[in-house]
Amino acid sequence: MSRTRPAPRLEAISSARVEQLDRPWLLVPVGSTEQHGPHLPCGTDSLVARTVAARVAARLSESGERVVVAPGIDYGSSGEHEDFAGTISIGTEALRLLLVELVRSASRWAGATVLVNGHGGNLDAVRSAVRLLRTEGRSVAWVPGGPAGRDAHAGHTETAMMLALRPDQVAMDRATAGCTDPLPQVLERLRREGVRAVSPTGVLGDPRGACAAEGAGLLDGVVEEIVRRLRAVHVDADGMLARAETVA
Repeated sequence: MSRTRPAPRLEAISSARVEQLDRPWLLVPVGSTEQHGPHLPCGTDSLVARTVAARVAARLSESGERVVVAPGIDYGSSGEHEDFAGTISIGTEALRLLLVELVRSASRWAGATVLVNGHGGNLDAVRSAVRLLRTEGRSVAWVPGGPAGRDAHAGHTETAMMLALRPDQVAMDRATAGCTDPLPQVLERLRREGVRAVSPTGVLGDPRGACAAEGAGLLDGVVEEIVRRLRAVHVDADGMLARAETVA
């Protein structure tokens, strides 16, 4: 079975090559550096976002689309995790400004920019930046870089995906259940007091029983959904590329 050829990575190609691509799509992975419980690395969100962006770009490139993957943004808005060592947060306003200026600059040569967001705490910054940029006439949108409707943080879903991507970085012998209440029930307290107040382990969900095969399937599903959204090219009021089934 032949492997999909990787799409160009911006940091690995010349300016002349970018110019030859003639206003390509630019996919920008947006992640975080923050605690992910006692068993997952602090770069989990960034690794997943980069992987998803690269695989989406490869799929599009294979079908003839001109697309480039930008270096990832590995610092986000993670203030709710700052009670845990290893977390580095730049906050919502700094991330918003970074995204705005990044897209303004990239718009000089990119036909369109898509932010692939891998961390829920980044949403306010991503939405605000994209709305502003679209009022300026920029061709920009964002997509969620993970599965919808799953446990919130360092639980079954992220553990399974990391087992599929980097099993050497997953310490399953340390995996333990955290707060398993539905996120809407704890979100207000989490925002007010931080993740530790809700879950002393930093885990929201239960990572036990996660496996690499499930993680691989989850990643494939995310990639497939984003490809469908990109091809539908329908942007909602928040600047998000809409789910394929919502487009007539």
